[in-house]
Amino acid sequence: MRIADLSKAKRLVPDLLHLARSLARDPELPRSVRWSLALLLGYLAMPFDLIPDFIPVLGYADDVLVVALVFRFIAARIGQDALARHWRGSPEGLDLVRRLCGMR
Repeated sequence: MRIADLSKAKRLVPDLLHLARSLARDPELPRSVRWSLALLLGYLAMPFDLIPDFIPVLGYADDVLVVALVFRFIAARIGQDALARHWRGSPEGLDLVRRLCGMR
């Protein structure tokens, strides 16, 4: 992944939060999606990490990696149509999310 993609990905955070909330509220999706989001929230809320956050760059790398893996797992379960249906951001943002989730 290029540095330009990473800077674009940072701007997706509000849209990803909305996506997560929307996915968690959809009863038609598999339970594994809701459980994955709940576990992700729990992991992010934990006061300790695999790599402490005070270490420059690497401190947040484990959080970013876990978020990316969870969204890849979810995207594989729900497919592109459901992802697009729940996405409220820009089309470019959806395209980036699809690439980050390995859908393109």
